[in-house]
Amino acid sequence: MNEVNKESPTISVVIPAYNCEKTIQATIKSVLNQTFTNFELIIINDGSQDSTLDIVSQIKDIRIKVFSYPNAGGNVTRNRGLHHAIGEFVSFLDADDIWTPDKLQVQLQALQNNPDAQVAYSWTDYINENGERFLSGTHITANGDVYEQLLITNFLESGSNPLIRREAVLELGGFDESLPAAQDWDMWLRLAAQYSFVAVPSVQILYRLSANSVSSNLAKQEKYCLQVITNGYHAKGLNNQTILNSSMTNLYKYLTCKALNRPHNRQKGIAAAGFLWKYFIYDNSRFKRTKFTLKLLLKISIIIFLPDNLSTNFLDSRKTVNLKT
Repeated sequence: MNEVNKESPTISVVIPAYNCEKTIQATIKSVLNQTFTNFELIIINDGSQDSTLDIVSQIKDIRIKVFSYPNAGGNVTRNRGLHHAIGEFVSFLDADDIWTPDKLQVQLQALQNNPDAQVAYSWTDYINENGERFLSGTHITANGDVYEQLLITNFLESGSNPLIRREAVLELGGFDESLPAAQDWDMWLRLAAQYSFVAVPSVQILYRLSANSVSSNLAKQEKYCLQVITNGYHAKGLNNQTILNSSMTNLYKYLTCKALNRPHNRQKGIAAAGFLWKYFIYDNSRFKRTKFTLKLLLKISIIIFLPDNLSTNFLDSRKTVNLKT
């Protein structure tokens, strides 16, 4: 185990925190329990109005640095943390997600073993509000120039995943503060446009799905993901309709499945129907996946035509739709 160095942390971990009293303690614990210990933990309190700050203040560790600001949103908060950071490498962690204990150590080793790479990422699995794993992530392994593959699908899956050389993020100007959603995908694409990635083929990110998460706003997700896809496609001067169609297919598959997660209600069912239609339109392999499409259509019909409580009770006994692409 590495000794803590108070003067020159190798890694800066940034946690944006806003009204996260239910999860922040577990998230911080997952950082403090890392096998790699030479890090600083920067917590940016984004104007929380619950007991988040009180909970954080009760956790005593010399590596923790807390800064409070008026509420400004996730992108501004991440950038504030970035500018406080002094580590050679930086990693961002949402206040409801969890890392496995070896996350920082293994990702750092991957970067040290691959000096051309500026970004290391791991696999993701999904946990529910109780912290229980219930869904497998994409588990994609891609190394080197990953731009086209990353445009097709955001296989990093969240803002809590990569370890990045800090100077690379600073050179890009940090996160785009004009994006209310999909900001992490935008950042990973901008990094991939200039730098090599290295994969850690192991589940080290536990991404929490909850009904109240920012990513549950489906209309906003669709709008800004489309903006990221369009910008990403044109930024590299790509001229491959297959890449664009594949990206749109994966987006609408994700949004359909997201709309079909709990809590179930008719409004989300109708939204899922619209997303499923767009998925069908863009999918070049639509007639090879009819079984999957029909399963989604059946679930949508149950949610739309049955009362909310009946559809929820019925579907709870069935397997949750998999986000895996």
